[in-house]
Amino acid sequence: MIIQGRTIEAGAPPYVIAELSANHNGSLDTALRLLEAAHASGADAAKIQTYRPDTITLDSDGPDFQITEGLWAGRRLFDLYASAHTPWEWHAELFRHAAKIGITLFSSPFDTTAVDLLEDLGAPAYKIASFEAIDLPLIRYVAATGKPMIISTGMADAEEIAEAVNAAREGGCRELALLHCVSGYPAPAADYNLRTLPDMMQRFGMVTGISDHTLDNTTAIAAVALGALIIEKHFTLDRNGGGPDDSFSLEPAGLQHLCTSARTTWEALGRVDYGRKSSEVGNVQFRRSLYFVKSLKAGERVTADAIRSVRPGYGLPPKYLDKVVGTVVTSDVEYGAPVTWQCLNSRV
Repeated sequence: MIIQGRTIEAGAPPYVIAELSANHNGSLDTALRLLEAAHASGADAAKIQTYRPDTITLDSDGPDFQITEGLWAGRRLFDLYASAHTPWEWHAELFRHAAKIGITLFSSPFDTTAVDLLEDLGAPAYKIASFEAIDLPLIRYVAATGKPMIISTGMADAEEIAEAVNAAREGGCRELALLHCVSGYPAPAADYNLRTLPDMMQRFGMVTGISDHTLDNTTAIAAVALGALIIEKHFTLDRNGGGPDDSFSLEPAGLQHLCTSARTTWEALGRVDYGRKSSEVGNVQFRRSLYFVKSLKAGERVTADAIRSVRPGYGLPPKYLDKVVGTVVTSDVEYGAPVTWQCLNSRV
């Protein structure tokens, strides 16, 4: 998968997405500062959400439209989305500013009109949110743009994920990725069952990552060790800012730590390699080897108590201990001299 020139694959560092979501808290200036902070923290991309309250829910007081549990309990869906949405008139400025400072910006559209707006703005990719992963018509509409698509899988079972993938492929999407996700806000690490990641990679055969809603970076970094190629985390300037998503989002220092740690983890994975590493070369001398612990005259036989395996490593490797015992020294040797084949009358 390639998004705006950045290749996302096993041979590249993990792709880190800072999800701005509702953390602008109604301020365009805050949204612009979020883009700048995400870029400064090392994120590859920032993501927004494109909807209006009337395109995502109904302006209804009915019981179906009341939130009774969780972080947003006591609010109507319409009121929550009215306060949380990113105004459409901001979008052009956000895309301009992202291009100016050099960070990729894309969005999660929640209906076809949002896709049309984002297409007009030249969005380089699309993200399907977990709650929309079952909206197959929306997935097909996004797929028809021909842009890379990332589908978050929170709450979706294996059959629903397969349906979403099939809809994307049928719609024309050629560059598709899946994010393992738990749609809890916040989500406990134990709910993530990260062993699902390798199975998802094998089952669906595509770029796979994680949308992490835990409160720290441990889960995301562990996911990189299991092969995650994309990491998405909610991002805020202030976790105590009082916005709908602030409390479970990373602040700039946390995002910087995530970017650094995820890439270090990826580097540490490396490849299968049993050879000596560059950082080890200077330390070879400190490995164990055979040394004389008695002075011997030329012609004397080497006994077991005349040599020992010690550091440093300038003598013969310890594996030759049994072969050296019983040989004869060909010249005088002093206590503390390394055992070498040159000073013995036979060799293996």
